[in-house]
Amino acid sequence: MTNRESVVVIGAGQAAAQLAISLRQGGSTAPLIVIGEEPYLPYQRPPLSKKFLSEPRTPDTLLLRPEAFWRDHEVSFHLGTPVGVVDPARHRLTLTDGREFAYGWLAFATGTSARALRVPGITLPGVYSVRTIDDVLGLRPALDGASRIVIVGAGYIGLEVAAAAGSQGRHVTVLEAEGRVLKRVTGASVSAFFDRIHRGRGVDIRLGARLAAIEGEKAVAAVRTAANERLPADLVLISVVAGALEKIAAAAGLACQDGIVVDATARTAHPDIYAVGDCTRFPSQRYGRALRLECVQNAIDQAKAAAASILKTPSVYDPVPWFWSDQYDLKLQIAGLNDGHARAAVIGDPQSARFSVEYQCDERLIAVDAINDARAHMLARRRIAEQTAELSRSSKPTAESLSR
Repeated sequence: MTNRESVVVIGAGQAAAQLAISLRQGGSTAPLIVIGEEPYLPYQRPPLSKKFLSEPRTPDTLLLRPEAFWRDHEVSFHLGTPVGVVDPARHRLTLTDGREFAYGWLAFATGTSARALRVPGITLPGVYSVRTIDDVLGLRPALDGASRIVIVGAGYIGLEVAAAAGSQGRHVTVLEAEGRVLKRVTGASVSAFFDRIHRGRGVDIRLGARLAAIEGEKAVAAVRTAANERLPADLVLISVVAGALEKIAAAAGLACQDGIVVDATARTAHPDIYAVGDCTRFPSQRYGRALRLECVQNAIDQAKAAAASILKTPSVYDPVPWFWSDQYDLKLQIAGLNDGHARAAVIGDPQSARFSVEYQCDERLIAVDAINDARAHMLARRRIAEQTAELSRSSKPTAESLSR
């Protein structure tokens, strides 16, 4: 059992790393313990479906900091074993191997997991996902031996893998249950652009297509859609919507709503427990609702906010979200959230593969999608921050509420 004054972090990803770094930068000398289910030090996840998949890179190339950095900053890691139970009343948690840790402050940085698909054949050899280093290390050799690939889901990861596999001469089919690709994150014109690009590169995109079963005796041989269409396949990649990893938090009595519920300083209703990154749902005055964001920016900046709160210097976390995706020679950069937009204006020529789309609501710019236009993206982030600031200021939490 460790010191009761420890800061213990559950999860060893980007948010956990930033929380530890920010606490040390802020002058904290408390024991810092990071517990990770994977056997790796904190690493970058976005490259998993990009260069780490398509190039023979080793796991150490993804590390956010080398082992020596963590040792020098006295951050202790316990990797390869998940947390089993958290007991807020006793300020303790127990790993699945029975080890116990006492804490003064606890932070959940558990991220997300792919929602399980309940279809026949989902456990057959040849079915993969891209969530971890080990997923990709297993997928790489399987891709080398596959000529027919079926990808379930046309979000960021699904289309990034489609681009990588298609560029290597493989036959790629993408099944998307919605009526357009990237529907959760972009507007119709950007979806149409990427749909056209992928089809032009030979990717077979099936919209409104739902996976009904994966067929094969000892390994994947085909997939069957809800329309009873059989598609031969050597490999199936599941790339569906992710859900927050909140089971342990919920069992500990913390409020969860597809994300651990936190306030504007990343603190839960329990004064000594925080949550940061993809696993959280936090209040945004800027957008007038609670948000759960899956992006590097959120992991880093919310972790900074949590560290500031632990260090007794709380501030409001209310970001302009931003995201990106690399597909072929295209970079999609998104600023803001386009949910509920009333108008969308295309700036530039989509045929040139360098344009942007602006989304407005109540005369305010709320989001911009930029394709191969980094300047438009940076300017958009500034404009969105300015034009959404009035709503944020009108209901800004008081200093007293932040330091309750």
